[in-house]
Amino acid sequence: MTVTAYSHPMGIALADEITDIDLAVLQGMWSVEQYLALTAQTNRLLEYTDGVIEVLPMPTDKHQSISLFLLLCFLAFVRPRGGVAFYAPLRLEIRPGKFREPDLLILTCGDDPRRQNDYWRGADLVVEIVSPDNPARDLEEKPRDYAEAGIPEYWIVNPLDETVTVLTLTEGSFAEYGVFRRGDEARSKLLDGFTVRVDQIFDAR
Repeated sequence: MTVTAYSHPMGIALADEITDIDLAVLQGMWSVEQYLALTAQTNRLLEYTDGVIEVLPMPTDKHQSISLFLLLCFLAFVRPRGGVAFYAPLRLEIRPGKFREPDLLILTCGDDPRRQNDYWRGADLVVEIVSPDNPARDLEEKPRDYAEAGIPEYWIVNPLDETVTVLTLTEGSFAEYGVFRRGDEARSKLLDGFTVRVDQIFDAR
């Protein structure tokens, strides 16, 4: 099996100098503390796995429209029930030495001890909006990561084919709960009663 790592170039340009310093040579050697310090200085999405930092692409207007719409939908449902919903950038620890930054993170209880200030140590539901630069990241890699983290439900919102795939955790791995398309109402198994029309997701402005 061949695994391809996608990452935008990393570098630093010193003020009043023409020298560019390539940070890629440090890949594999970054510490968790260095990763946390770097992410504290930027709103760019940076993910971390065992010494390697991946710089994610800047979100598009369409991506943010979908993200905002879903955030408001989840907030309206979970907040009256004592839950919380947040959006990237917010670090989520998958395990020691691995961090992701989901587009949306939901906890059904706002007082959940996994809700930490620097980063969350878990979530009940996460949402990723598929990025065209590397769809496999959201479709193949992150299901494994979120299953490893023990997250009960994962929504994959795919603007490329206008589907919403809801995965639920079963015996340590994700199983397909439903694939929803235009004309359907995407629904959650975890959040009993939560539904959202797929048309509204992909028509969000």
